[in-house]
Amino acid sequence: MLPLHLGLPTGRPLSVLTIGAHPDDIEIGAGGTLLSLAQCLADLRAHYLVLTGTPERQYEAMTAASEFLPGADLSVAFCQLPEGRLPAAWSEVKDTIEEVTQSFSPDVIIAPQPGDAHQDHRTIAEIVPTVFRDQIYLGYEIPKWDGDFCRPSTYVPLSAEVARRKIELLHKCFPSQRRRDWWDDAVFLGLARLRGMECRQPYAEAFVCTKSVIQMGMEGGL
Repeated sequence: MLPLHLGLPTGRPLSVLTIGAHPDDIEIGAGGTLLSLAQCLADLRAHYLVLTGTPERQYEAMTAASEFLPGADLSVAFCQLPEGRLPAAWSEVKDTIEEVTQSFSPDVIIAPQPGDAHQDHRTIAEIVPTVFRDQIYLGYEIPKWDGDFCRPSTYVPLSAEVARRKIELLHKCFPSQRRRDWWDDAVFLGLARLRGMECRQPYAEAFVCTKSVIQMGMEGGL
């Protein structure tokens, strides 16, 4: 396993675009990664885009964005697209994601992974590479009834402190989800421990990165 360094831009903040079909997708799939970025980088710019959700759920996501990215230059956008019907709203989803490029130029995109069984997640994963062709796209995984875990190609190690902080914030920021039978510490920490084992770390989040370029002789960043 070869560690790769995220090259940091010179003279400006690292820009990260996070996309979720539903409130809590981003935090479940990549909350530890966001916490780690905020912890490691003094200069971080981030944009949250959530495509569906009731006002109550979107308020939860708004709160979560600031909790998971403390200190970042953060902007958040919500849409009222039909939950569970994003394949039928394909054009609207693409237009919404393309609109981001008019005001935000990301270095890294964090969005659902292409093999996700949920139709809303999968639609976003299909569209992201058609809009962003020269950025790192990390596709996150979300545990669910479908049993659609991916074969990851990229891992972000998490300390025990960050892994447990992620779970603490999930409970704090998304009280509407606590009644769900899969919403518990064992699911979230268990998956993080499994992915950590796969990359010889205490905990980790795993992603699908379908295309990357190795540049020889370039100094590493993060």
